[in-house]
Amino acid sequence: MSVPIGPARASVIGTGLIGGSIGLALRAQGWHVTGTDADPSSEARALELGAIDAVGLDPDAAVTFVAAPVRAIAAEARRALAATTGAVTDVGSVKAPVVAAIDHPRFVGGHPMAGSEQLGVDGASPDLFEGAVWVLTPVAGTDSDRFATVASVVRGLGAEVVALSPERHDALVAVVSHVPHLTAAALMGIADERAEEHAALLRLAAGGFRDMTRIAAGTPTIWPDICSENRDAILEVIDRLGDELGRLRAMVADHDRERLLATLERAQVARRNLPSRVAQPGDVAELRVPVPDREGALAEVTTLAAELGVNIADLEIAHSSEGDRGVLILLVPTTGAEAFRAGLVDRGYRPAVRTLT
Repeated sequence: MSVPIGPARASVIGTGLIGGSIGLALRAQGWHVTGTDADPSSEARALELGAIDAVGLDPDAAVTFVAAPVRAIAAEARRALAATTGAVTDVGSVKAPVVAAIDHPRFVGGHPMAGSEQLGVDGASPDLFEGAVWVLTPVAGTDSDRFATVASVVRGLGAEVVALSPERHDALVAVVSHVPHLTAAALMGIADERAEEHAALLRLAAGGFRDMTRIAAGTPTIWPDICSENRDAILEVIDRLGDELGRLRAMVADHDRERLLATLERAQVARRNLPSRVAQPGDVAELRVPVPDREGALAEVTTLAAELGVNIADLEIAHSSEGDRGVLILLVPTTGAEAFRAGLVDRGYRPAVRTLT
């Protein structure tokens, strides 16, 4: 589904770094953006910097982004749903409790995997989301058209959309975001203590240490809520990290060069295989997937793509003029099209695949 032609309208709740960046990016594309914030000075600054056109919620907004602290998201999303008729999404880094608390077809859980050490709307940038992964977490009751609207707008910001279940998102983000931040904080704590003993220590901090602890410079006030809301997943990863550090400690203590080298080489290969950025595929295939007009069909198809590592470059919904069936039209890289097709067949769908040149 494409973004409507004309003066598209959006709202942002929370005009800090993320909300301000969304506003700047949308306005650069010609959108009319309104915004609100619990702090009136942040609203005023967002208006001054051009992140929003006006203060307030727009009842005609095609999409409203809730960029509030994690524990405030549910209440703010309900407020947006009551005040607007369009899609409502959020940007919180914990999804399962948020999605469970908002049982509404127009709500689409979301989380842009992007950030900055800059604080507040003064650090906002219209290109913050270029090349970033933006997770959406549709569930059985999510309206397909609202999901398509949010996905289209997010892609327009330069991000790659990945659909996951809320629970799967929270388990994965504990590994790639939450525990790394806590680990960086722990390393900085050790360095800070040692710096009191040896004043030159932090001056000796080279690129590796600075790179690994960079995320510790982020906003600390959001983390107690994140750790509370995603407690179980975070504790599981911390325990696993502790086990792995214990294994490494034993290798060092035992002078086990062979096992230590094998571990480091495996880490090197895995790190080099991380995607450097999202690239639009040169060769894409079109999958047309007939789907029944029932709850959960869209979520099943899009989350399957994420589990198979297949990027959905674009998505459109063609509704049938008669009956209760429609067709999902998906553009995916040709390299993943066959695996995606086979997975859909296994789940009872009958997709048609066509290579585009």
